[in-house]
Amino acid sequence: MQQIPGINSVDETISNINVRGGTHDQNLFLWNGIRLFQTGHFFGLISAFNPSLAHTISITKNGTSAFYGEGVSSIIDISTHAKTIEETKSSISTNLISSEFYSKFKTSKNGSIEVSGRRSLTDFISSPTYTNYRDRVFQNTIVTNLNSSATDQIESKENFYFYDLTLQYQQKIGKKHELLVDAITIRNNLSIDQKKSTAEKSSSLAQENFGGNMRWKTTWNEKNSSQIDLSGSHYNLDATNESIQNNQIFDQRNAVLNFGFQIRNTHQLSDNYIIRTGYQFDEISVTNSDKINTPIFSRLIREVSNTHIGVAEMQYQSINSNTFLKLGGRLNYFEKYNTTIFEPRLQWNQSIAKSLRIEVLAEQKSQTLSQIIDLQRDFLGIEKRRWTLANGSTIPIQKSTQYSIGLTFKNNSWLMTWDNFYKRVNGITTNNQGFQNQFEFSKEIGRYEVFGTELLIQRNFKKMYTWVSYSYNDNKYTFDKLIATDFPNNLELSHSITAAVVYDWKKFKVALGGKWHSGKPITETLTNSINFDNPSKPKIQYDAPNNTNLPDYFQLNFSAAKEWKISSKVNLQGSFAILNLLNKENVIQRYYRINASQDGIESVNTYALRRTPNACIKISF
Repeated sequence: MQQIPGINSVDETISNINVRGGTHDQNLFLWNGIRLFQTGHFFGLISAFNPSLAHTISITKNGTSAFYGEGVSSIIDISTHAKTIEETKSSISTNLISSEFYSKFKTSKNGSIEVSGRRSLTDFISSPTYTNYRDRVFQNTIVTNLNSSATDQIESKENFYFYDLTLQYQQKIGKKHELLVDAITIRNNLSIDQKKSTAEKSSSLAQENFGGNMRWKTTWNEKNSSQIDLSGSHYNLDATNESIQNNQIFDQRNAVLNFGFQIRNTHQLSDNYIIRTGYQFDEISVTNSDKINTPIFSRLIREVSNTHIGVAEMQYQSINSNTFLKLGGRLNYFEKYNTTIFEPRLQWNQSIAKSLRIEVLAEQKSQTLSQIIDLQRDFLGIEKRRWTLANGSTIPIQKSTQYSIGLTFKNNSWLMTWDNFYKRVNGITTNNQGFQNQFEFSKEIGRYEVFGTELLIQRNFKKMYTWVSYSYNDNKYTFDKLIATDFPNNLELSHSITAAVVYDWKKFKVALGGKWHSGKPITETLTNSINFDNPSKPKIQYDAPNNTNLPDYFQLNFSAAKEWKISSKVNLQGSFAILNLLNKENVIQRYYRINASQDGIESVNTYALRRTPNACIKISF
C-alpha cells in the first residue's frame, strides 16, 4: 500500500496508515467482507494477513462506490476469493519471526475449503529479527520503563506471541448460485514481569479481532444478479498495568462488536448502462472500561449505534470504452443521533488521446466510529488508541468532502499517473490526533484541510521493472477554540518519495527499494521552558504548535528470492531481506517531559527500526 503515492505511515507501522493526511482509523479495512479493527501483528510492525494467501487488494482514495460507508480517508477492500474452483494445493514456511501454513482442498468439482494459520516463534526463539522488532515497538513504554523518568533501576522481562487463522468455504450450486463463508481470527498477547529491589509486578496486554462473513450470490439471468452478505466482527483490547512504583493496578478494556447485513442487486439496462441498488444495516456497539485500585475509580461506558442505508448507483460505459461514468448516492439514517446524511459519489474517466485519459473524482463520506487517546500511558503505552462512537456533542460524526482531477498515461511499457486533490474532514477532536504538546489534554473539535498532488511513474522491461512515486501535501488543522487556531497537521509529510527496481530472471528475483519523506511536525519548548506557578505540578512551556519538523526520514530495503522445482508437484523457495540496509537512525517521534528531579526537561525520541535481516524457507506442494 505504501508504494502508492498519498499513502504513508508516519511511524512505519501497519497500524498507522495515513492516506492523504488522515489518521489510521479513518480508513475502512475489509477482509472478504469482514470489517477489521486490527490490521497488524507485533503492535503494527507486521501485517495481520497471512502472506501465503493470494490477496487482491482494492484501494480507493476518492470516488468511492456508494456501497462503502465509514472510512472518510480511504477504503481498503482485501479479497482472497478465487473466480473459479482451484485445484488442491498447500504450503508451509518459516522465517525468523513466525511459521505458517496454507492449504486449499478441492472438495468437489464445484467446491473447495481453504485454511491458513500463522504463529510467532517469539516466545521460543529470540532471533536478531525479533530483538530489533522488540526494541522498536517497546520504546518509551512500560516494557522498557522509559516513559516514567524513574531514577531507580527496574528489571523488565516480557513474553510475547501472536497468531492468525483463516477459513474459507466456497461452493457453486448449479449454474446460478454460489455460497462463500469466511472466518478470520487475529491475536497478539504480551505479558511483562518487572522487578525492583524486593518488589515484583506483572502486567499484560491482549489484542484480538475475529469475524465471519456469509455471502450468497445469484445470477438470475443475463441482466440481473444479486448478492446477500451477513457479517460480524469483534475486537477486544485488554490491559492490566501493575505499577511497580506505587502499587497501583490499572485495568482497561476497549471492545467493538459489529454486525452487518447487506443486499444488493445489479441490473444491466443495456450494453452501456448498469444500475445497482441495495440496502444495508449496520450495528456497532463499543465498550470502554477502566478500573483503578488507588485511588478507587471505576468507569464503564457502552454505546450502540444502528444505521440504515439505502444505496443507488448508475454506471455508464461507451461501446468503445472511451467514456466511463459512475454516479451514485448513499443515504444514511443514524438511529442514535436521529440524523440523516446523504453522500453523493462521482467517478468520471474519459479518453482524450491514445493511451491518455483524464479522471475526475468527487465524494462525501461520514464516519461514526473513531479512535481517541485518553492518556498516552493507556494500554501500557503500546496501543494507546481506543475505539469510541460519536456522541453528538464532544465527539461529533466525522464528515469528509474530497475532489480530485488527474491524468493517466498507459501503454505496453509505461504507466504514469498524476492526481491533484483537495480534501476536508470536519468533526475531528484533539484527543484523536495524538498531540503530545500543550494540547495533549485538550478536548476540542476541529477540522483539517489538505491540498496535494501525487505522481507515479512505472516502467517495465523484459526482465526488470521499476517505479518511482512522489506526493506533496499541505495539511492544516483548524481548531476555533484553541489559542492557535490554524497550524500544521501532526501527520503532514510535505514531500514523500518511494522508488524500487525489481529484477526477475528464471525464478530468481532481487529487489532494491527505498522511501524518503520530510520530517513530521513537532512542537519545540520555549527557552525558559518550565512554569512553576504550581510547584507541585510544574508545566512545560511550549512554542507555537508544530512550529518545526523532525529530520527527514530515509530507508533503503533489499530482498532476494530463489525458487527451485523439486518435483512435478513440489517447489522450494528461499528468500532473504534486509530492512534499513544502511542502518539509518531515523527519528519518527519526539516529545518532552520534566525529569525526575523536576528541575529540567528531557527530550524523548522514538527511533525507527534499525537494520533488520530476515530469512524464509517455503515449500509448496
